[in-house]
Amino acid sequence: MGADKVTPERREGTRGRIVMLVDNGVNGDSRVQKEARSAAEAGWDVVLLGKSPTKKQQSWYLGDAEVRLLHVPAPMNRRRHEYRRAILRSPLAYPAGPLAAYRKQRVKAWRSELNIRLIEARLKGSAPRKAALVPQRVAARILSKWVGLRLERTYALERRRKEMTSKLDRFTTAFWKRSMGDRAWRRLDPFLLDLELAYGKVVDALEPDLIHANDFRMIGVGARAKLRAQAEGRDVKLVWDAHEFLPGIKPWNPHPRWHIAQIAHEREFSRYADAVTTVSATLADMLAERHGLTATPEIVLNAPDAEVSPEQAAEPVPDLRELCGIGPEVPLAVYSGAAAPQRGLDVMVESLPRLPGTHVAFIVLRPGSEYMNTLRTRAEELGVSDRVHILPYVPHYQVVRFLATADVGVIPIHHWPNHEIALITKFFEYSHARLPFVVSDVKTMGEMVAETGQGEVFKAEDVADYVRAVKAVLADPKKYRQVYDGKGLLDTWTWEAQADVLDGVYSRLLGQTPAAARTDRERAVGATV
Repeated sequence: MGADKVTPERREGTRGRIVMLVDNGVNGDSRVQKEARSAAEAGWDVVLLGKSPTKKQQSWYLGDAEVRLLHVPAPMNRRRHEYRRAILRSPLAYPAGPLAAYRKQRVKAWRSELNIRLIEARLKGSAPRKAALVPQRVAARILSKWVGLRLERTYALERRRKEMTSKLDRFTTAFWKRSMGDRAWRRLDPFLLDLELAYGKVVDALEPDLIHANDFRMIGVGARAKLRAQAEGRDVKLVWDAHEFLPGIKPWNPHPRWHIAQIAHEREFSRYADAVTTVSATLADMLAERHGLTATPEIVLNAPDAEVSPEQAAEPVPDLRELCGIGPEVPLAVYSGAAAPQRGLDVMVESLPRLPGTHVAFIVLRPGSEYMNTLRTRAEELGVSDRVHILPYVPHYQVVRFLATADVGVIPIHHWPNHEIALITKFFEYSHARLPFVVSDVKTMGEMVAETGQGEVFKAEDVADYVRAVKAVLADPKKYRQVYDGKGLLDTWTWEAQADVLDGVYSRLLGQTPAAARTDRERAVGATV
């Protein structure tokens, strides 16, 4: 369905329309999926808008929540200066566009053609034909070197434009920050406007009562849609779900202007949020201070479902050990989640020569990514590739059951400010799978594991200390697993409890009674009849 054909028809009998926004393809984002499904179960008409990984729009349902992935054209993903010809900075470089690739291929094709003609002349023993080809071959060789020189200059210019380390580049970045303030993101990362143009018209057509904007790239889309609705006389509430402390993240994009732009964008639009939710109390306090929030954000943990629906329960769950090709007696350490250098997965591979017989399983979104391939290569160099297993994600409602057959749940993340302040999704998933932990000494998770006795804490990026922690857990797994038998530890670490918090936020903003309170009241009325 094209974006221009979206109609605002609402599901009958619902409490109002909520449009959720996320800057990804939804699959693999368990928090967003659970938010959408549980809100629909609480009686809201939910439409979740995400970004299609292809040029085609896609749609499906999560329970009663509709998911739509939008095609996001990205012509502004390249900054304006990248389209200009750098006559002064690099006069030999080709202009932006396909010309450089065409020239390179055209010269290769000409030399290939001359080579075939030379072979034919030799086979026929024709000296005149061979001699006639000499000037062309010399010209082709000279042209090839000329094109090669221009290509070198072109590639060097592209690198400089991406790195932006020259004095001129630093000056222009500082100029836009100084002259435009928080509005400078429009110059520093105009791709944020590509997102606005793709999502905005769809949000407007859906006429939501409330917009739930996930994380820092969607807060601008949500805020601008709220302002447009206000101009038309409609009061639309905006919930900002802040997943991370933006100044403390390792930038997703290495471009030096990217992080600056995201911070400015978030700061400009955060003031339009009617309510803020986030993933930890520490982050809530940091957000309140940074953005001058009048109320401390509500905490919605990244916890797993305590129960799954009958149709989900009926789906067969893959056997982790079977996929690894190992039996129940083989020690297995598992990591499930995002894969990137700052996640510290290399320590799990580096440790294997010191942990004879132990296998590791990585459950990641893209098993064939560049980073995972580097881990494969390193495992081969160490001679442990037969004990490293890289597997794809399973549906979020299967994660706990899928992981439960492992012996150790590992969280080896490095010390980044954003890693210190929250209990991340896999922490709760491992807990409900009743896995003993081996976690790096990042503040919040390290302190929690030390307090509860769920596992061992090791010094981040320290292979020897990691090996010590794994050996300790494997030596006495019951000691760590029995912690989960204590009353209350897992009760609040469920999505059902978090869904009540989120529904309470929606209900308060729209002047309604939360679903949980309504259910309690209905039960009380029923008991007195």
